Amino acid sequence: MPRVEELDTPVVTIDLNVVEDNIARLQNYLDGHGIKNRPHIKTHKIPAIAHLQVAAGAVGITCQKIGEAEVMADAGIRDILLPYNILGPAKLERLMALARRVKLSVTADSEMVARGLSAAARRAGQDLTVLVECDTGFNRVGVQSPEAARDLARQIAGLPRLRFGGVMTYPNSEAAGKFFSRCLELFREAGIPVPEVSGGGTPVMWQAHTVPGLTEHRAGTYVYNDRAIVRSGAATWEQCAMRIWATVVSRPTPGRAILDAGSKSLTSDLLGFEDYGHVVEYPKARLHALSEEHGHLDVSECEKRPEVGEQVSIVPNHTCVVSNLCDTLVVVRGDRVEGEWPVAARGKVR
Repeated sequence: MPRVEELDTPVVTIDLNVVEDNIARLQNYLDGHGIKNRPHIKTHKIPAIAHLQVAAGAVGITCQKIGEAEVMADAGIRDILLPYNILGPAKLERLMALARRVKLSVTADSEMVARGLSAAARRAGQDLTVLVECDTGFNRVGVQSPEAARDLARQIAGLPRLRFGGVMTYPNSEAAGKFFSRCLELFREAGIPVPEVSGGGTPVMWQAHTVPGLTEHRAGTYVYNDRAIVRSGAATWEQCAMRIWATVVSRPTPGRAILDAGSKSLTSDLLGFEDYGHVVEYPKARLHALSEEHGHLDVSECEKRPEVGEQVSIVPNHTCVVSNLCDTLVVVRGDRVEGEWPVAARGKVR
């Protein structure tokens, strides 16, 4: 097999040694605190990695879209949480077809969503577990108060073919802890059992044990890590498994290098940064602009500067989006290429 430096660029590599270490580290931490691990596969979208996570001790996986879950079910994953409001006849029909194949849980944040799930489950003649999604400060989706969570849980429990499965939120936070504490108090008073209290997020994964009542954690990015996770303090550069390799194709001025990797390889996500990735070999370089096929690298602050034809490796700001840009990822161990894995759930946005 070739060495990494012999690969044609731009190319994305995943160091399997780092992936395996990342999986084991989080699993050991959660096991030590009696919290179930349900990793989110939207980061990698690769069945082989999902199987590594399950083999290490994960109770199942999390998928964001039905299409992702279908790919994982086809690959033999048998316990899936789908934390997304599912609406419309086409999606509900696919959802119940999936529920016949795997142990499936979904979420809802309104009575309308819950009633649609109930109607679909009745038509399919099977039960469906539904968690209440809670907005604990992310301002995306979710019920807005613990009282609303209790009321929706009652509605779910009273609808045909639905089972109330617990409460979930993203991400974990101090506000989430307070929200869950009040939720659990209200549920106890109402006599409603809460099977799961599900939280998530890679930047806060090492604080999962501080969330009151948490029974499972859903982290995704941890399997690769990225620049944003390093900034959060949850990982180090050495724990970042993904690299985007690029070649310097031009040095039009002494302070500027042009790479053969642009927005089609790196994504335009900034996530609060002022540039588009961390260049490992030239940490003072700034990848300050992207066009589709070119990366604009300011090397004016570098003592040594890359030459035309030289390869550099980049840790992306946001690894999840990079995965969705690639048909395949090259699997390496250190500097040795092991093979390629297709990104099987790439583009599954429905």
